[in-house]
Amino acid sequence: MMRINLLPHRAEKRRARQIQFIALCVISLLLGAILVGVVQVAISAQISYQERRNDYLKKETEVLDKQIAEIKKLREETRALLERKNVVENLQSTRSDVVHLLDQMLRILPEGVYLKSLKQTGNHIELEGFAQANARVSTLMRAIDNSPWLESANLVIVSAANVGQGRTNQFKLTFKLTKKQATAIKGAPAPASQNK
Repeated sequence: MMRINLLPHRAEKRRARQIQFIALCVISLLLGAILVGVVQVAISAQISYQERRNDYLKKETEVLDKQIAEIKKLREETRALLERKNVVENLQSTRSDVVHLLDQMLRILPEGVYLKSLKQTGNHIELEGFAQANARVSTLMRAIDNSPWLESANLVIVSAANVGQGRTNQFKLTFKLTKKQATAIKGAPAPASQNK
């Protein structure tokens, strides 16, 4: 015997498919929301990790900037100290130059020559004065060239001048103070030995 189902089976299948579709939509929606939440949490965690790294780098950069500023300050102080040291060494090495210059000028200045000014710039000396004759200026220049402390005498100008009631020659010459020391300064007395 055959059984015939008179119930509306197509409507039930359709309703079961609709329920299944709605259930799958809800499950997909829940899975999508969960997936979006997980991705959001992961991205937030990475963003906060990167922000922590950025903050750390900023702090370290500030520390390095302070250290760089200190290094620059120390370099400037070192440079200033080196410049001071060089100036002191230069003064130390040239402090006896004026003594040698004046000593040599006293030794080599011929009679009839009078100095008006003596100007030193480094080792360059500029001398102005009066002479009774041009020959005395020539004698002075030869004495400068023969001096162990002076060299390169160069006559700049010689001109006739009236000084007081007499007529003299006004001159200007330049020469250099040498750094080499002579073994024996001309005209210096030999040291006397003491015998007891």
